[in-house]
Amino acid sequence: MAIEVVPEWMMQLDDEDVSFIKKFILASGSLKEVAGVYGVTYPTVRLRLDRLIQKIEIGEQEAGEPYVALIKRLAVNDKLDFDTAKILISEYKKLGRTAPRDR
Repeated sequence: MAIEVVPEWMMQLDDEDVSFIKKFILASGSLKEVAGVYGVTYPTVRLRLDRLIQKIEIGEQEAGEPYVALIKRLAVNDKLDFDTAKILISEYKKLGRTAPRDR
């Protein structure tokens, strides 16, 4: 059965993420084995998996709150620190808006 519609969260992943998912599946979910494939430590692979999980969760949320999803995506991709992201999201929610407006 072919996938006719690719889920939005999957379209947000880059080539490296898709490659990691493939290696993870081929390793039957063994992070230790994936660490060996990449030549890195187990904690490094665990961190990579945690960030991938965050990206997928953000992709699932984007339809409801695109601004919040953008802030979270910037934080996950190390473009913005997590403390700043929390402040921006908190202030945004206080405003009660669904999206910032261009001026």
